[in-house]
Order: sequence, then structure tokens, then C-alpha cells
Amino acid sequence: MALKASVFKFKLNVSDLERNVYEDFSLSLARHPSETDARMMLRLAAFARHASEGLSFGRGISTDDEPDLWRKDLTGQIELWIDLGTPDPERVRKACNRAQEVALYCYGERSLSVWWRKHEEDLRRFKNLSVFAISDEHYEALGGLAISGADLQCTLAGEELWLNSADSSIAIAFEVLRAAELG
Repeated sequence: MALKASVFKFKLNVSDLERNVYEDFSLSLARHPSETDARMMLRLAAFARHASEGLSFGRGISTDDEPDLWRKDLTGQIELWIDLGTPDPERVRKACNRAQEVALYCYGERSLSVWWRKHEEDLRRFKNLSVFAISDEHYEALGGLAISGADLQCTLAGEELWLNSADSSIAIAFEVLRAAELG
């Protein structure tokens, strides 16, 4: 018998000081049995960093043709494609061809450094691609906030994100490996 996804519900208050976004969101995140709490919470952090009308979660890590998060315009065109991890460069190429903007959130410092050294030159040709890295320490700390029903407050300034629950608080600094060159 196949294991089912666990559903986590969160109330998220986002205060993005750079983009002047101040909103409350009620989110339901389905965590695939093979997904860790830390990865699920990184999806939530990526949601907070790009919070906007129409941003939604994809169908999950077992779906090859959808990102972890995306935003489409009213015609169905993909405005923003967000993936987590260190995907195959072919997947990144397809995402960059399908979306106006692509954001990649990488984790796993050891494997990330090898992946980035190997693919950095190829990925530089995609002007609409941003690549961010999160340290192992911050990634693991995110997992501690995976409590269904939690009220979370997120404050963003620059590349820093502060995520607070009733009894925990973490600060995360995303390293920019590559910034998109959008016109």
C-alpha cells in the first residue's frame, strides 16, 4: 500500500519590506512521504519570498512537468517558476524556456558545491534564472518549524528572512549564486 502525503496547514503573515507586500495567507502544504520537514518548510519560505496573488504550490516532488511553486497570468502563461534542490540542467533549461522568471533554491552544501561547479557556466546563459543557496544549518532549522496549524510570521529584508512561530524564531540568509538579468 502506498503511503499518502501528510497535509500541514499554516497561517502565514508576510511582511516584505523591499517589495511592500504585507499580507496574510492560509496555506495547506502536502508533504510527500519522501520529502523532509526541512524541504517542505523551504517551499514555504520560497512562497514567502515571492508572495503575490496567484502564487501556488505545484503538485509535488513526484511531478516532473511542474515546479514546486509557480505563478501564472490570466492567459495561463507562466510568470514565475520556483524549484528546490539541484535539478538536472535540462530541467532548468525547460523551465527557463517556459517561464518569464525562474528561481532555484538550492540546499545540501556538499552536493550543491559540486553541482554548481559542474553547471555554473551552462546556467549563466539563462538571463531569467536566479539561483539561491541556503546553508545546511538554516535548512535544518526550518524543519523545526513544521508544526501543522502553526501561525507563522515572516519578515523579509534583502536576502534575509526571519520566520517566527509562537515558540521559535530563525533568521535565514540566502546566498545569491546568480541573479536574473531581467529587463
